[in-house]
Amino acid sequence: MNSENVVKHVRALWRTDRIIAEIRMRHMLVGLGLRAFAALIAAFGLLMLELSAYFALVQIWSAISGAAILGAANFVIAAVLFVIGGRPPAGRELELATEIHGSAVDALQVEARALQSQFTGMVQHPLNSVLPLALVPLITIIVKSLKKSRATAAKSPAEPG
Repeated sequence: MNSENVVKHVRALWRTDRIIAEIRMRHMLVGLGLRAFAALIAAFGLLMLELSAYFALVQIWSAISGAAILGAANFVIAAVLFVIGGRPPAGRELELATEIHGSAVDALQVEARALQSQFTGMVQHPLNSVLPLALVPLITIIVKSLKKSRATAAKSPAEPG
């Protein structure tokens, strides 16, 4: 497990989450703005159309029938506007950000599995992880002690004579 890889994947995950959130927020704000503007225009335009349609329908049918027909038409227009404003975002940016997000999550999972296997191996066989670290100092100590014992062995026979 490499900590640099983990940091790189976490940064990529954070950035893509931020990009996805920004794209969705932009889309939501644009959709909300369009809905509000459409509602405002529809309110003024519909008021005038309703007034003229009401006067026209009153001459043909009764006042109650004319008002009911205009009310049903208003509901249909409002439903069409909300359907248009509520469409999901369809963009390459969102698809790309979602794909990068998924790959960053997959890479983090691979790193986590590697860490878990290293930890499991260390717990099951603690000497396997300690032995390589302690082997080099032990070898240097043994070599030094062998050199000292040879040097003292070489000096010992020469001194008594």
